[in-house]
Amino acid sequence: MSTNENFLKDKKWQYCPGCGNKLPPIQNLKFCMKCGLDIEYIRTHGTISPQQSKKISHTYQPIRYGIEKLSIEELLNQKDKQIWNIRASIGIPVLAFVIMSFIGSGILMIIALTNFNLNYLEDLATKIYFVVLSSLLELIFILFPAIYVGKYLKKPTLTNRLRLLGFTSKGYDKIGILKEVLLGLGFAAVGFFLVFGVTVIMDLIFFNSEMMPADEVDMMIANTDAFGLFLIVLVMLLVVGTSEEVLFRGFMQKGLVRSELGEKWGIFITALIFALIHLLIYIIAFIFGEISLSTFIASFIYAFFPYMAISLLLGLLFRWRNENLIAVMITHGVYDAILLILVFLIYNVGLI
Repeated sequence: MSTNENFLKDKKWQYCPGCGNKLPPIQNLKFCMKCGLDIEYIRTHGTISPQQSKKISHTYQPIRYGIEKLSIEELLNQKDKQIWNIRASIGIPVLAFVIMSFIGSGILMIIALTNFNLNYLEDLATKIYFVVLSSLLELIFILFPAIYVGKYLKKPTLTNRLRLLGFTSKGYDKIGILKEVLLGLGFAAVGFFLVFGVTVIMDLIFFNSEMMPADEVDMMIANTDAFGLFLIVLVMLLVVGTSEEVLFRGFMQKGLVRSELGEKWGIFITALIFALIHLLIYIIAFIFGEISLSTFIASFIYAFFPYMAISLLLGLLFRWRNENLIAVMITHGVYDAILLILVFLIYNVGLI
């Protein structure tokens, strides 16, 4: 019977390498209570004794040494316990984003081909009602991590999956939930003024506005009506803020912070990836020749620091709220809604 060498070198086993039975928490345990495997021999020689190896191979089914499944309480109460690794923490969100983009592009292409006009794509992509519907694809950001984290749970119910990701009100009474809501609203205002301050600094650096391309989101909001604004704000509050926080804070940041990277680097790397993903529009515009290299660099830097600022704020808030997303999701959704409403008022009511 072949054995996993790394497993045998690990002296803190929780399961018998022969029968898979859970071992009692006894220091220097000598024998498995179920199959009688000589644990002391393995600990000393790094392998199963020849006499027992033959017996085990004929008596027991091969044991697969996989991920240790824990209860939701064990996973939540051990704040420093590593769960998913760095590769999964970054890879799953990136995969979710790629698939969402692929599906969205596919839908656009099908609509364009149905109308026999590829030029219809650019016009359709800026229509507020299409953007509202396409934003629902961000629910994929909840689906992917929710599916993945089930492998770590003894009882992988939907409720437990969402609790592990921080998307839960369990443990909060009505007063506690109200407190989180108020914190979310308060930090949305903090986030707005933080980003406003960073943007002012960027304006002082990039004072030549001709270097900056027109913001398509601003133009889209400027040309919509009140009902369109209502729909996009609703989507920001209920879908975008929720799904992005589940993916980036509930999954990515939790995984990175609990890894060997630690708290500071985990929060920073999550914020960095969050900012970069939101700036892909500038990269795509440059690749397709819609903007020059100098405009791309200026636009990228100009937008990077505001995104980085709000993302760091969300990451710190998530950590402060003990990895619960109530306040964080509200902050994200309300912050986005404030920006959209202000753009609408500026262009349609004439605030400037």
